[in-house]
Amino acid sequence: MAAIDVIEWRDVTGNEIVHRWPEYGPGTIKLGAQLTVRESQEAIFFRDGKALDVFHVGRHTLTTANIPLLQAIINIPFGGETPFQAEVYFVNMRTFTDLKWGTASPVIFRDSELDMVRLRAFGAYTCRVADSQLFVNEVVGTQHMYDTDLVASWLRDFIVARFNDVLGEVMDTVLDLPKHYDELGEVMRARVGQDFNNYGLELIDFLIEAIAPPEAVLEMIDARSGMGAVGDMQRFMQFRTAQAIGDIPSAEGGGGAAGVGMGLGAGAGMGAAMMGAMQQAMQQQPPAPPAGAGASVEERLEKLADLKEKGLITDEELAARKAEILKEI
Repeated sequence: MAAIDVIEWRDVTGNEIVHRWPEYGPGTIKLGAQLTVRESQEAIFFRDGKALDVFHVGRHTLTTANIPLLQAIINIPFGGETPFQAEVYFVNMRTFTDLKWGTASPVIFRDSELDMVRLRAFGAYTCRVADSQLFVNEVVGTQHMYDTDLVASWLRDFIVARFNDVLGEVMDTVLDLPKHYDELGEVMRARVGQDFNNYGLELIDFLIEAIAPPEAVLEMIDARSGMGAVGDMQRFMQFRTAQAIGDIPSAEGGGGAAGVGMGLGAGAGMGAAMMGAMQQAMQQQPPAPPAGAGASVEERLEKLADLKEKGLITDEELAARKAEILKEI
């Protein structure tokens, strides 16, 4: 393999944190080669799995003067241009923003008012590499590339584990959740930040975007809020019952009963009020008009049949009145 004169790396994706040169196997480098380290980069020389030196921003000519450890491991019988094998790990030192975290499954939270509640949470954080050599040695290893997706996936377990602990320490009930967002974020930043430091990373910002209970719990909270807005429940029920009874005279046919039912809503007390109002309305209906005394037998029988058809008399009443009319013949 030909010796390389220029060593550099450009991140075209914007997401790479570490890039190994060459990607696979050792690279052949000769003394006097140019190493270019760009803004927000650091370059770490490795030989035989051992870090030799860290280079910062600028163009560097590789010599035994700036890589002192090389002098002990290579020979320089050819004017200091002897090729040697090594790898270079470029580390992106810029700040990576909008890295996501979230609970893959609900977290069980012991709520002081709602008992046990399942919660899901998600948010974002910002971090950067603080110690490039520690990060490469402890995390990257021999991988040829390490990007933000790999970091976010690996760190998510740390974040969720700490979140479970912090949630129980800071908050008593999800009903007080809104006022604890900032406090939870600060405690999480301090707690998780130590985990990041152990691997050469610095946690800059940590945000909690949402902590959401299941839909059933949200409905329960809404119902509780509605009860609070009502105030005196007994007076409210009396008011709704009076409204329903007042609507009965204007109702027509079957639609009137349906309208009363919709106005009353659910509940045993409201149902009883509806039944009482309907019974009162039925009692106020005029009695069935008697058959006209001056009419003929046929006309009187027709009127009885009409009353029966309208439901104003029963079958027994119909039979009894027919018998009375027939007796008069």
